[in-house]
Amino acid sequence: MRIDWSLTAKKRLVEIFDYIAQDNVQAAARFTKQLKEQTKKLSRFPKIGRVVPEINIPNIREIIFGNYRIIYQIQKKSIYILTIRHGAQQLFPDNFL
Repeated sequence: MRIDWSLTAKKRLVEIFDYIAQDNVQAAARFTKQLKEQTKKLSRFPKIGRVVPEINIPNIREIIFGNYRIIYQIQKKSIYILTIRHGAQQLFPDNFL
């Protein structure tokens, strides 16, 4: 399965990079690269993540990387990364569904 990213997820990744880069640009690059690498596992194992509790829809799942929730949707031929949220942030499904 291929991995596609929503505009929201791409924007969040840039925001995460920018936030970490305020202290250390190399660490920001390393972290965001590792985060993207985590999503690549989904192409082989799409159900590796748990169902997002706030939504409770079987094909909308999340994996945890560090303090971040990577929320994705399993589609017929692809995995669609919906958003990335810090675990301390409240999740509003209306923002990405």
